[in-house]
Amino acid sequence: MHQGASSGALGLTKAITRIVDCLSQFPLLKAWGTGVRVGVDGTFEDIYDDNMIAEHHVRYGKTGGVAYRHIADNYIALFSTFISCGVWEAIHIIDGLLQNASEVQPNIVHADTQGQSLPVFAFAYLFGIQLMPRIRNWKGLNLYRVDKNTKYTNIDALFCDSDIDWDLLHTHWQDLMQVIISIKQGKVSSAFMLSKLNSYNNQNRLYKAFQELGKVIRTTFLLEYISDRKLRQTITDTTNKVESYHKLEDWIRFGSRYLVASNDPDEMEKAIKYNDLIANCIMLQNVIDITNICHELQKEGYTFTAEDLSYLSPYMTEHIKRFGEYILDLINKPENLRHIRDRSVFDLSNASFAHVS
Repeated sequence: MHQGASSGALGLTKAITRIVDCLSQFPLLKAWGTGVRVGVDGTFEDIYDDNMIAEHHVRYGKTGGVAYRHIADNYIALFSTFISCGVWEAIHIIDGLLQNASEVQPNIVHADTQGQSLPVFAFAYLFGIQLMPRIRNWKGLNLYRVDKNTKYTNIDALFCDSDIDWDLLHTHWQDLMQVIISIKQGKVSSAFMLSKLNSYNNQNRLYKAFQELGKVIRTTFLLEYISDRKLRQTITDTTNKVESYHKLEDWIRFGSRYLVASNDPDEMEKAIKYNDLIANCIMLQNVIDITNICHELQKEGYTFTAEDLSYLSPYMTEHIKRFGEYILDLINKPENLRHIRDRSVFDLSNASFAHVS
């Protein structure tokens, strides 16, 4: 969330965190993912032209903003914010993880292609985060040599002629750590720092040091990416879950093509978080229902594996009445959630997590 966020947005964030913590305790989620991975992506949102956020989006050919979200590999929506189209989306990768106060604490990030810049790789590494984006445009990416004299058997043609400036890294290593500590202590946001460093990248030696470290980390990742087919599939599956979440979010919001009828940036931020709160509540109810159904079927003699249940999704909406009257039964108390959570739906000891979209 941007600095100076309204109390309403902060309240929504706390509410989302409580739902996420409740949702994460259900064993069913282990069939979908471990929660250590998160997919990040932005989606275009229509807003009115006359405000400070609205910018023209080249890809969509319209004026609006971007709803930027972090979706865990077990489908949970962890973080969201609203940014202008001109903002470099990758700079919000770190902030989203640092601001996440829930019990689900991922440390592996799968972004789309725009999330693979060198400084972001460096920032992620120094925070103990593995940045593993989905790579589509390889022609613009270089693999860097340890030094210019190093030759690699069979794969030497993959590397460019440039090497790593280890002296620059050694000189500015303490400066890099001071920046990371300042961000960790909340004195400055990573998004602000990355945007500032990027603005003066030709003159700023600190930016160049981050870039050199990014060369090391990204080269290592690219080699792993091209050699590990399973990793590529996992990255694709996780980022596809973000796309699935966008469809759920579109289904939840209806009645107007605009995000919100106000030009207030705080109201736009709150609108994004309202949708995420509702989405997580829908997921929680779906997980409760699936758990109960599986429990009843188990009593009838049916058995399930994690792979069987991995083909389900908490994003189901066909059974939800989106329009019309709602009848609230305030007399009969619902079953205790702890009793539902304690129900086993498959053998956890043999669970193999199948990440499907």
